[in-house]
Amino acid sequence: MARSLQVTLPDDLMQDIADAVESGEAPTTNELVNRALDAYFRMDREKRLAALRARIADAVNDPRPSVPIGEAFERIRADVSRRHRQS
Repeated sequence: MARSLQVTLPDDLMQDIADAVESGEAPTTNELVNRALDAYFRMDREKRLAALRARIADAVNDPRPSVPIGEAFERIRADVSRRHRQS
């Protein structure tokens, strides 16, 4: 489902958009803005994914011994219970 959005842009940015459409670099103003927003959100997702991959690598390379899954869940439950009591 597509929705409409009205934005106000500075004159120089409007001119850049008009130039890109006029030169054929972008088919329409709408398509250019859609592409720009796609690139922005894709970049944000890629940053989050890179940060997650780094945390996973840190965990995999952590020299401390692993915690058995049952113990890990016990710790999590205790922490959640403690936080719940504090709120």
